[in-house]
Amino acid sequence: MKRMALILILSLSLFAGHKHLTLEQVLMLVEKNNLEIRIAEDEIRMKSLDTDIADGYSFGRVDIVLNALRSNDAGNVFGFKLQSREATFRDFGFRDFLGGVGEALVSAGGDFNQFTTIMSDPTMQERLLNTSPSDLNYPGSRNHFQEKIQYKVPLYVGGKLNKYAQIARKIENMSRLDKRKTINEKIFQARKAFYDIALVDSYIKNLKVILKNVEELENTVSSMVEEGYALDIDLLQVKSKKADVLRMLNQAKLNRDLAYQFLSFLVDEKVDSISAAYEDVPIPSMKKEEMLERNIDIQKAWMGLEISELATGVERAAYYPEIGAFVEYGSADNSFMNDFLDKDAYTIGVQMKWNVFNGMIDKSKYEKAKIQNFKVRRQVELAKKGIALKIDKIITEIKSREYDIKSLQEKVKFMRRVYENYYNRYKEGLISINDVLIKNSEEIEAVLKLAKTRNARNNKIFELENIINKGIL
Repeated sequence: MKRMALILILSLSLFAGHKHLTLEQVLMLVEKNNLEIRIAEDEIRMKSLDTDIADGYSFGRVDIVLNALRSNDAGNVFGFKLQSREATFRDFGFRDFLGGVGEALVSAGGDFNQFTTIMSDPTMQERLLNTSPSDLNYPGSRNHFQEKIQYKVPLYVGGKLNKYAQIARKIENMSRLDKRKTINEKIFQARKAFYDIALVDSYIKNLKVILKNVEELENTVSSMVEEGYALDIDLLQVKSKKADVLRMLNQAKLNRDLAYQFLSFLVDEKVDSISAAYEDVPIPSMKKEEMLERNIDIQKAWMGLEISELATGVERAAYYPEIGAFVEYGSADNSFMNDFLDKDAYTIGVQMKWNVFNGMIDKSKYEKAKIQNFKVRRQVELAKKGIALKIDKIITEIKSREYDIKSLQEKVKFMRRVYENYYNRYKEGLISINDVLIKNSEEIEAVLKLAKTRNARNNKIFELENIINKGIL
């Protein structure tokens, strides 16, 4: 029984969520656990490997090549024997040639002068030269095993490889900016959800006060109905108002639950409660120039401009020659790895290739790259002006809502006092229940409008923080 109880306690603890999280703790969990941020980290690792690949091309490549062949093709067999350093005069067809020379010796009867005469005869020469060498033309099948190591390295390609490596490094850095932008977006969403919960809590608190007042009014009206000082319809009106307040209260609680679910999604762990901050979010104190410098999109635009300049250099490299070197060392035989050192061979070479005409394609590509660079430069300026305008607009909206909040806070206080006054006047029989309920509705409307305005102001500040890359600080 104790064991079952322990298992139950442990299982419940696994499903328990975080409680009383502060905003700082929420943001740290977001940056640590959020799945989209992890995906962005994977993207950085892939781009880092692309950089390594681009750097690696400058070091050339080393290949070990193993060939295992068998052929009776005359050209192949003859080449196999030459590579194996085993070629003989027989392989050239000298056996058939010497047969013709032997006949000439027999015909000369040992007389050298006669032999010379026979060999000088054009008919004899034509016959010998037209002899088909059987050993050369019809060799037997032969195995061929070749083992070699090759090294190829580019010596000069007009700076193209260096530019490619720099572009890869810039793209890697851009992926880091993309990760930072993802973090900022998730922080923006987490801040918004956190303060949404806090504002809903504040709204619920105000609704509970209103509900308490309505319940007090209900008790008062009920007593007055019993004593004959009020009508049943008055009590029904109050009950209807109470039902409306309860509906709004339940809706607010459901919205709070939804906000907790979204916050749990962002941190990838269950969040049960937060230590809500009920004060309004302070507007960032930062000069506009610094805001623009910190903006991720502008930083990416500058980096895109640098990449376009490097791409222009890549296209310009087509005007220069390409020089490469290679080294090859190996051995060949009709048996694998047989007499390797006795039959080894090496080859060293350098190649230069310089294109002098290709239909003006290189020129067109270079001009296109330059135009692209000018285009990106203009896009950077456009991005700076657009984001500066967006920052000004958000700051203006924040200040406008701050004035609205001050006005609405005073209005809520005023409407609460007015309701209390109408409630007391109703008890004295000076006004109808309708007048009291109207003032109650006006108080609820003011409370709701205040909550929405505070929420809208905070959201604009979070949007500004996202734009200026504020991060957790």
